[in-house]
Amino acid sequence: MSDLGKFIMLAGAVLLILGGLIWLAGRIPLLGHLPGDIRLQRGNVSCFFPLMTMIIVSVLLTVVLNLLLRLWRK
Repeated sequence: MSDLGKFIMLAGAVLLILGGLIWLAGRIPLLGHLPGDIRLQRGNVSCFFPLMTMIIVSVLLTVVLNLLLRLWRK
């Protein structure tokens, strides 16, 4: 049971950090309004596809995680 408790606490901490990052990402002015982000509006329906934003976030996360893993292995 001790391992399960540690896992639940770790999962909670990770969710707290991710939630904070998502909350702070909403305050970045250009995020979601980049060229390449697609907005469709027809009548009462609107769809938003943040393609360029997703690509940039993916590249940044890949670089950061690779750097962290390289530092952790040494």
